[in-house]
Amino acid sequence: MKVYLESFGCSASQASAEVMRAVIKKLGHELLDPHTADQAEVYICNSCTVKYTTEQKILHKIRSMGEKSMEVIVSGCMPEVQLEDILYANPEAHILGVNAVLRLGDILSSIEQKKTQGLSGGERLEIHTVEPLGFLNVPRERSNSNIHICQISQGCNFACSYCIVKHARGKLCSFPPDEIVEDIRSAVADGCREIWLTSQDDSQYGMDTGFKLPELLRKISEIPGDFKVRVGMMNPFSVLPILDDLVDAFDSDKIFKLLHLPIQSASHSVLQKMNRLHKMDAVDMIITKFRSRFDDLSLFTDIIVGFCSETEEDFKETVEWIKEYRPEKVNISRYSPRPHTKAFSFRNLDSRLSVQRSHELHRVCERIKLESKQEMISWNGRTFVSKYTEMGDVLTRTDSYRPVVISSSNLRPGQYVNVKIVAAKPGYFLGKLIS
Repeated sequence: MKVYLESFGCSASQASAEVMRAVIKKLGHELLDPHTADQAEVYICNSCTVKYTTEQKILHKIRSMGEKSMEVIVSGCMPEVQLEDILYANPEAHILGVNAVLRLGDILSSIEQKKTQGLSGGERLEIHTVEPLGFLNVPRERSNSNIHICQISQGCNFACSYCIVKHARGKLCSFPPDEIVEDIRSAVADGCREIWLTSQDDSQYGMDTGFKLPELLRKISEIPGDFKVRVGMMNPFSVLPILDDLVDAFDSDKIFKLLHLPIQSASHSVLQKMNRLHKMDAVDMIITKFRSRFDDLSLFTDIIVGFCSETEEDFKETVEWIKEYRPEKVNISRYSPRPHTKAFSFRNLDSRLSVQRSHELHRVCERIKLESKQEMISWNGRTFVSKYTEMGDVLTRTDSYRPVVISSSNLRPGQYVNVKIVAAKPGYFLGKLIS
């Protein structure tokens, strides 16, 4: 059969899509690209429900693909929390629960059998599993052959008032460290040189088992081979209990000095309404400890603009925090009320205010990013060779994960080279090799 798989959302969702692509190919089906998607017999939507706009796009897709007589399979987070919406958009859609990635073959085989027998319509399939299956040590069809996305846990033990993902993925379930190490060891043997650790909150890892993230990072750092590890998002309130050990674990040469610390707002009143269990002095402590150990640390953060009852003063506190701490990257989202969350019942701000504040924060962040990039010109130091680009250039990364593109044909991924940054582009730096 001809199958088109479209994936939405986070890197954990992307990892699941890679596993599903491998299942599709193993069964002998043809994977289509976006240019030939209209020829598909089966459309698989690996869904995300974090934002209302994404949800609406997905519902439109599964409705329109069904109207084109395609068999539709919906996986990911939406089936766990918005099944009724999915079936209203397409009553014949097959459902694959977020923990049941490896069971995709069961649905595809059923569809194929029906087609072979010349049947149209029929009973839709719905598969859920309680325990997460197929996240580690399974075949993958990677989006990037050099990058291995390793999901270290499923779910979350906290309850931010705006977050629907907790309802979709359930309570924290940390995967066994030995299985994680073996998964990464195999990926390195396959030639992967970047390892992305992902989950709903990396710093929660092991809160349910006692084997915490710093211990896991030390075990990963002991794996032989030329590779670097990018640690994913970590919430301030789950970093605090492991802060000193975590900073020590980041000291490994195999860990990128990248801290992705979502604050969502710098206003204590907004944080309280969000049920975010941290205060901004704790955020300051975390960043200060990381920056004092790692001079060239990259800081990423996430901001929700226009949350219920956010005042102009609340928003200004966030803007001033951004100006003071100058993160290299800020993921800005306008607040979107989600069903099943506590905040769904809160009174929302006028959407025009949210748009206005979002634009203002974007302008501030872009100015800071431009200034920071200019400050990096003439920097020279060691970079890690990541991969060759489609244009034949080489993408390297500094120890703090900043991308530097150089012209060369004699380098291999996994090498370290000395580079001087000579120019800045919107998404990367240009560099040249130095001896």
